[in-house]
Amino acid sequence: MDHANRSDTIDATVDALRRGGVVAYPTEAVWGLGCDPFDEQAVMRLLAIKQRPVDKGLILIAADATQLDASVDWTALPADRRATVQASWPGPNTWTVPVTAGVPPWIRGTHASVAVRVSDHPTVIALCRAFGGPLVSTSANLTGRPPAFHRADLDPALLGLLDAVCEGETGGLAAPTAIRDALTDAVLRG
Repeated sequence: MDHANRSDTIDATVDALRRGGVVAYPTEAVWGLGCDPFDEQAVMRLLAIKQRPVDKGLILIAADATQLDASVDWTALPADRRATVQASWPGPNTWTVPVTAGVPPWIRGTHASVAVRVSDHPTVIALCRAFGGPLVSTSANLTGRPPAFHRADLDPALLGLLDAVCEGETGGLAAPTAIRDALTDAVLRG
């Protein structure tokens, strides 16, 4: 198969996700790797492909805030902080929010919070809606290597390890989204 030019539809990408696959898809700034966050085998495979340690935790990306309700403890945020977070969405704003008791360590890593974003990117929205929930979102590159801002920047060796590469283009942001702490508004990644 010609992995360098592979382009799968939303439906084919969702089928791969439902089978426990690891996929690449465009986000607001860079290409992301994703899988079903509640499928431990899929997450471990994604981490192995990316060469990323599990203790760092992962970002969850969603089509709307209700897709995150099972993962984040909105009640742990003061009302004004919750309003600030939710008013920033949909958009390229990632927040760490305290987790619910059911969030497994392969998502949160060693943290008591999880990084979450409600995207305004049309491909992300379509994927999350068709899948029926949030997806893991981490940059589609090996740890320590530059992220792929364009489809052509994706490493062919990486592409060969994936179950689908969703059609589409990134949103054109110049840098990956900032990550801020929902409780303090501190910038964790600029």
